[in-house]
Formats: sequence, structure tokens, C-alpha cells
Amino acid sequence: MEIQRVTHMPSQISALEKEAVAEGFRFITRLTSEWHSGTNCFDAPGECLMAAYLDRQLVGVGGLSVDPFTHTRTGRLRRVYVTPASRGQQIGRRLVSALLAHAALHFESVRLYTDTSEGSTFYLRCGFTRTQDAHATHIVQLRSL
Repeated sequence: MEIQRVTHMPSQISALEKEAVAEGFRFITRLTSEWHSGTNCFDAPGECLMAAYLDRQLVGVGGLSVDPFTHTRTGRLRRVYVTPASRGQQIGRRLVSALLAHAALHFESVRLYTDTSEGSTFYLRCGFTRTQDAHATHIVQLRSL
């Protein structure tokens, strides 16, 4: 399993998008749409997009951006997805850990929003805590810059 920072949209993203849509998730579609339109390319200071590969197949993706709802020292985890066949193999946890390691170089905290109980449970296992905010469901404190 390999996780790498990407500066271009992975060529296998359409297969990942197809799996996400089949599960009722539209955020990979938004990821590719925003990337191609230039709305969000995860290229501002501190931002990044990471991809997870298993046997050279794209099995997961996740991004880190500046949280638009807070100050610039807060990052936002976005568009994290792992294919159903690859879940339970620590890929999601390793992807989130890589994103948080990158975030620790630039941000004091990272927030996210999930609307599924499975997502909530997953992020709690990754060290996040629940937060009561209209724009975020979970937060993790990293460090003081």
C-alpha cells in the first residue's frame, strides 16, 4: 500500500468516482468537477491532495484545504474516500494519518463534516472528537504554531 501526494488528478479517478456514486456519495464527483474548473485544486499554502494505491490501483483519495469557515490556522479534511473492497485494511486510517501529518506542518487544528454514522465512527477512531458547529462535525487539535 502506498500513499502519495498528488499534484494532478489521478488517471484512475473515474473508477473511484463510479464506486462512490454507486454507494450514494457524490463528493468524488465534486472533487473532480472542482479540480477541473480550478475552484479547488488543493494548491493553496498548506493544502494537498493525497491518493492511496494498492498494487498500483487507486483505492482511496483525500484532501486537505484551508477551512473556509474559520481562520487560516485551521485545515479542513475533504473528499476522503476508500473503495468498499479496500476498507478494513487500514487504508483510510493511513490516508487520514498522512493528511494530518501534512496538516501539522501548517495548521493548529483540522475540522471536517460527515453526515454518516460510519464516517463519524471512523473519524473518532482516527483521533477526532465531535464538535457542535454548523459547518463541522469533528475536530482534532494538532499543535500551536
